Amino acid sequence: MSKIKIALSCPIDTYSGYGARSRDIVKALLKTEKYDIEILSQRWGNTRFGYLKDHGEDLLYSLIVPGLSQKPDVWFQITIPNEFQPVGKYNIGVTAGIETNLCHHEWIEGGNRMDLILASSEHTKQVLVDTVYELEQNSQNVGTIKLKTPVEVLFEGVDLEKYFPTTLDESSTVKQTLDSIEESFAFLFVGHWLQGDFNQDRKNVGLLIKAFLEVFKNKKKAPALILKTQHANSSILDRDQILKKINSIRNTVKGKLPNIYLIHGELADEEVNELYSHTKVKAMINLTKGEGFGRPLLEFSVHNKPIIASNWSGQTDFLHKDYTFLVDGELENVHKSAAVKNMLLTEAKWFTASSSHAGIGMREVFEKYKEYQEKAKRQGYHARTNFSWEAMADKLDNILTERLPEFPKQVPFSLPKLELPKLQKLG
Repeated sequence: MSKIKIALSCPIDTYSGYGARSRDIVKALLKTEKYDIEILSQRWGNTRFGYLKDHGEDLLYSLIVPGLSQKPDVWFQITIPNEFQPVGKYNIGVTAGIETNLCHHEWIEGGNRMDLILASSEHTKQVLVDTVYELEQNSQNVGTIKLKTPVEVLFEGVDLEKYFPTTLDESSTVKQTLDSIEESFAFLFVGHWLQGDFNQDRKNVGLLIKAFLEVFKNKKKAPALILKTQHANSSILDRDQILKKINSIRNTVKGKLPNIYLIHGELADEEVNELYSHTKVKAMINLTKGEGFGRPLLEFSVHNKPIIASNWSGQTDFLHKDYTFLVDGELENVHKSAAVKNMLLTEAKWFTASSSHAGIGMREVFEKYKEYQEKAKRQGYHARTNFSWEAMADKLDNILTERLPEFPKQVPFSLPKLELPKLQKLG
């Protein structure tokens, strides 16, 4: 029986969130054993290639082809919607979407070129569905641009074979590094420090640092803040720029200040899991302005440790309001310093966390840790049960089973055997 041919255009070999999403989806398709798969490997911004060989993903690497052998039955494109192009007989766009409440009209136009969109979160789905542009000519409305393609939510499941509580070996570099810091309690932030003025960058790292310093300054016993961050790459110049920004914020706060530690550059999945598991890492905090999903928060949550995060956008799908500390705030326009052409629009809004409420969260988790740890155990169970990679793979299989049409199958063509009349000799 011939299999359905699927081709995927995606940044599968990159160290990026979209790279991780691509690998998860390809593995989910392979698990079903229903499809012949080809992969067109793409870049993702400035993130580096080499993930597959670095992590021994030989099977995935073997599926990469320089070009399509034929028109695929199903075409997957894992990227932002304005890049969607229909290449197959049935076309699926996969996107984490947008971190604001409005997307560019080219995203809607791109979405309408596909047969189905798989969005990472309810937030992404709603922004795509709710964004409508009115077309005017001579001051009269002549139509609208809105999404017509159906959208399904396919969450980004956590791989429980990669992320789980573990005891660190004495030879672990992560253990040796964190054992050396003086504090026994540390908040952890994981994410890129993106463009934007203070309190305007998407992950809002600047505000997080400021709030942390204000809450714990002049305390006899204070926690630490660990920042696993970088701008665009792992260079020494990038690290120095990060340190300069941290120090400039420290200089705005008077008094005896708590310590901040920087982990800069790429870590292997195993090292990230060790970071999450280390006994000094007690909680994760992220005052993000918006997430299409928020993978690090989900991956950390299965370690049964408290989470403090913004109460808006993609992460609220899996962060249960009763088991985590969700920070209040308000929607404000994207600042021009953080705007990205055709992506993050100044007319769009995203979340600005309340620094005072974030401070309450940090103080509560630090002073009432056992109480919040009990809640974190429930969050961990909630995540493992409902948001695992296995659950995501099953949902993808169900979506494709329901959505994919019947594709014409090639039938071997053979001529009937002809019986020629026998020749007779005359005379």
